[in-house]
Amino acid sequence: MFKRLLPDRIVNSVYDIDLNELRTRGVRGIITDLDNTLVGAGTALATPELIQWLNGVKDRGFRVVILSNNNNARVARFAEPLGIPFVPAARKPAGAAFRRALGLLGIPPEQAVVVGDQMLTDVFGGRRAGLHTILVTPIAPSEEGWATRINRRIERIALARLRKQGLWPDKGGRPHGRG
Repeated sequence: MFKRLLPDRIVNSVYDIDLNELRTRGVRGIITDLDNTLVGAGTALATPELIQWLNGVKDRGFRVVILSNNNNARVARFAEPLGIPFVPAARKPAGAAFRRALGLLGIPPEQAVVVGDQMLTDVFGGRRAGLHTILVTPIAPSEEGWATRINRRIERIALARLRKQGLWPDKGGRPHGRG
């Protein structure tokens, strides 16, 4: 059961994602979570560093879509100034949201990755949709809402089990037993 929560890759932040490796693997699109993945949940707009990273992602030919469980007003305020399409109120890990994101990217699942900070929404949903998953360390956990705090408690239980089974790495990288 908990193996479905294993990401394909673990990094500290989006800035640590090896875009060259993704490109070599045939990835053409990035489905990314917003809150605590790109910016803290309490940060309304993209930081200059994030804007620079997103521009670099687009310059390398990747398409990007934001897939968030947050409401339309929050996600639109962030995504529209950047010209990034988005799916708000996604209800991740529901598969329909990931299919909609893939539709906005115009690519098949094998050409996309999901980037997010939560195992129960981003990783589990992405894996169910047949996508490569990248888990990032949450940017500002202290800003999380009640639902995310509940998810984090469940994640701690899952992490303990995965570590006990020898499937979770001690320090970042690729989980044991995943690509």
